[in-house]
Amino acid sequence: MEVEPRVTLLDALRDHLGLTGTKKGCDHGQCGACTVHVDGERVLACLTLAVQAEGRAVTSIEGLAQEDGTLHAVQAAFLEQDAFQCGYCTPGQIMSAVACIREGHAGSDDEIREYMAGNLCRCGAYPHIVAAVRQAAAEVAS
Repeated sequence: MEVEPRVTLLDALRDHLGLTGTKKGCDHGQCGACTVHVDGERVLACLTLAVQAEGRAVTSIEGLAQEDGTLHAVQAAFLEQDAFQCGYCTPGQIMSAVACIREGHAGSDDEIREYMAGNLCRCGAYPHIVAAVRQAAAEVAS
């Protein structure tokens, strides 16, 4: 894929690749709705140029489940804990939650809340989001 140097990773995913799961919330790096992973690290796709991801592994919400359709433990926990209402922030919340667990920041509810603080939810589903991260962390650890 070729894009102009000024194209963000978010716009490349959504407009050039048709991967619309990653959301454009604020377009200023303040809401976390555009969170994706680049080489396993969470990044805000609205603040990352697509050219910065060249040759690197980019994972959006569409690439989180297994190829056979089996949901990632975090995706399943979000469903089981009803950790969304309108769903707009959910892809970014899930991508941050995966990183939270992988980086070892899910030891307590306070630690989860601190790590997830960059992801806003206008609906106020925070208690359910924390419960989902806690559940998924326990499943990943076992």
